[in-house]
Amino acid sequence: MLARMQSKTRVAIVFGGQSTEHEISILSARNVLAALDRSRFEPLLIGIDKQGRWLLQDAARLLESARDPRLVRIEAGAPFPRDLLAAGPAADAAERIDVIFPVLHGTLGEDGTLQGLFEIAGIPYVGAGVLGSAIGMDKDVAKRLLREAGVAVTDFLTLRIERFEADPRGACARLASLGLPVFTKPANAGSSVGIRKVTDAAGLEDAIRFAFQFDTKVLVETAVSAREIELGVLGGNPPSVSVAGEIVVRHPDGFYSYDAKYLDESSARLELPARLSPDELTRAQAMAARAFEVLECEGMARVDLFLKPDGTLLVNEINTIPGFTAISMYPKLWALSGIPPTMLISRLIDLALERGRRRAALRRSLGT
Repeated sequence: MLARMQSKTRVAIVFGGQSTEHEISILSARNVLAALDRSRFEPLLIGIDKQGRWLLQDAARLLESARDPRLVRIEAGAPFPRDLLAAGPAADAAERIDVIFPVLHGTLGEDGTLQGLFEIAGIPYVGAGVLGSAIGMDKDVAKRLLREAGVAVTDFLTLRIERFEADPRGACARLASLGLPVFTKPANAGSSVGIRKVTDAAGLEDAIRFAFQFDTKVLVETAVSAREIELGVLGGNPPSVSVAGEIVVRHPDGFYSYDAKYLDESSARLELPARLSPDELTRAQAMAARAFEVLECEGMARVDLFLKPDGTLLVNEINTIPGFTAISMYPKLWALSGIPPTMLISRLIDLALERGRRRAALRRSLGT
């Protein structure tokens, strides 16, 4: 199954994983595979199931899989021999992996853990490195770095589970400065998993406890009255920023929740492109590029902004492995910007290979 065609670059698409976004990752991998330029690249599919097993997957079965996250799963398959990763560039030419395209959303995939494994293996990979991945995943750290760099963010406070459990009422009282409503969010999660909008003080403790089910650190953020604007960033020197899109939410949750994103097609509308003035678009693109730089990102990212009625822009969050599902903004924004999915995937792989060559040329010792 690992036999290869010598003329093509072997791309290992790694997906699934042990996070709450497991199913969304499968949907993203399906679309990355569908868009892959088979004249240049040979895919190798590696699915990580919820138990952490690495299993080879069949391309035809993945392409035929359902588009509903409730119906997809990692198929039973032959174990992937992970010693091939350990062998890295020294692997036999018939077995080596040239580049990895990780499509793992959330913890143990988007947070720098797998990126560290790929670095040790010496295999180029798409997207942010270890540091950028870890920063981008942690909403608390990302917002603190952006604020330090003078990039506007929403007002927030951070809770850690040990201190919260020691005095829940006192912790909730200290959040009064944020006002109401607020959003409670796991610091390390995506796809709106674990998020609640709290409109009264009575519901605050329960919402925080719910968020703590998904992480040991929780953000409580002031809810702002604003339009939700998203932009795609594509690495390069300098990075490129796409046109903007807007999410218009009509879901009962009152925000772009997991259900609104993936389960209820009528609950949200994507405005592509967003109806922005030339000045608003220029400022939004500049802010997205600045956030990408400050947070040490590479390759790709989706930057989510708030546009307030007075024209003020705030960074909501950054996503270093944005979704590639049928409804995901990142590929849609680039298609609208003149880069269709196949070209986008090829560009991301080329960027990974370029970075791999640069890193391979670095000196690792002072000896000759």
